Amino acid sequence: MFDSSGSIVHTAQKEFTQIYPQAGWVEHDPAEIWSSQLLVAGQAMTECRLPPQSVVAAGITNQRETTLLWDRRTGEPVHNAIVWQDRRTAGYCDELKRAGAEAEVQARTGLLLDAYFSGTKLRWMLENIPGVRRRAEAGELAFGTVDSWLIWKLTGGAVHATDTTNASRTLLFNIHTGQWDEEMLRLLGIPRQVLPEVRPSSGSFGVIANSAIPGSMPIAGVAGDQQAALFGQACFEPGVTKNTYGTGCFMLMQTGKNPVASKNRLLTTVAWDTGVREYALEGSVFIGGAVVQWLRDGLKIIRASEDVEKLAATVTDNGGVYLVPAFAGLGAPHWDAYARGAILGITRGVTDGHFARAALESIAFQVADLVLAMETDSGIHLGELRVDGGASRNNLLLQFQADLLGVPVVRPTITETTALGAAYLAGLAAGVYPNRQTIAEKWQVDRRFEPAMSRDQAAGMRACWSRAVARARDWEKA
Repeated sequence: MFDSSGSIVHTAQKEFTQIYPQAGWVEHDPAEIWSSQLLVAGQAMTECRLPPQSVVAAGITNQRETTLLWDRRTGEPVHNAIVWQDRRTAGYCDELKRAGAEAEVQARTGLLLDAYFSGTKLRWMLENIPGVRRRAEAGELAFGTVDSWLIWKLTGGAVHATDTTNASRTLLFNIHTGQWDEEMLRLLGIPRQVLPEVRPSSGSFGVIANSAIPGSMPIAGVAGDQQAALFGQACFEPGVTKNTYGTGCFMLMQTGKNPVASKNRLLTTVAWDTGVREYALEGSVFIGGAVVQWLRDGLKIIRASEDVEKLAATVTDNGGVYLVPAFAGLGAPHWDAYARGAILGITRGVTDGHFARAALESIAFQVADLVLAMETDSGIHLGELRVDGGASRNNLLLQFQADLLGVPVVRPTITETTALGAAYLAGLAAGVYPNRQTIAEKWQVDRRFEPAMSRDQAAGMRACWSRAVARARDWEKA
């Protein structure tokens, strides 16, 4: 819950179950996504003790490529949601690459052929769940990313829609025309009947009609999580760049009204549509904060995620240990679905503190790789990096990030910029904010982390990191 100044009024959150049916597969239960969101939305409104009519609009932001398919009549999903991290369609993507399809795919969608995106996940459902293709072609089923699922549920099935940012992550959307692309639908074998209507990111998506959420507020802003964070960070001018440290890491550079084609295997994506469609370059790291969850849940060397900074601070450096967290392959700029996690440089003197530090540093190293690719593509040298997300509260991580990059890393007062961006988009449509300049004036700095490491030392550590990545690559093919 945000007020018109962009300040947090109240927060409610609930972790939900991650499902791992087999190696490389990741799923969510759509019913749990819905129930958890309904619970926390109602909780936030009840606990803040404001009259329902004081909430003028709702915004939705979501993991973008997570794929759902459900029955239009009953609202029942045909399968668990297939999560953005899932790699089950990597082999099919390789087939398309061998057939020479990637150049055309990139030209139309701005994306690369990778299991990351929704289109091949949707195709997997159509091909592997009995009866689903027939039902889809008969118009009985609806496809969507998490935003579409929540819009459908919140409006009682009255609206089947998505916004341009989420559409641009499906492999099915032409980022130049702003429409679903017939050639991509043909290539992936997707019936048009399942697709949601594409609407601007700031605008009308129906009215919430559920007794668990008091009032009948309009849904007025929708954007994928990373584009919402870009908007929440007020990155409104070309060249301004943010990185979100979440489960993964996602860096976006705003490029204005013209899409910039990448030569370094970054993505060209829609930044938002607020009446005018604007674009961004994006680099995605699959495992960011998730490596800390692994220390907690897998290795059990910390009890809570926030304990990692204290443990890492028990040592003065990484002790020569480099951790490549390629648990679900490597994202940009490598795009290696067959890479797997590796820990190198272990000696008898290595402690759990070195493991914790190496884990945190692995996040910063991956982000530094993205910065290099993005600067090369855009021709713009970063003056600073704006950061947000849960792990941006980790001072040790952000200082090391500044040291690697050699530029300031800037943390805003409000680090929940993904939610804030969705609120701003909704507020813009609802007339709370007359224009984007009003929003930009609300952005405030909490702390700037200035680089303190010598450039030679940073270069040496990045060289060691690159050697470690080389050893983790193509592991599943070996």
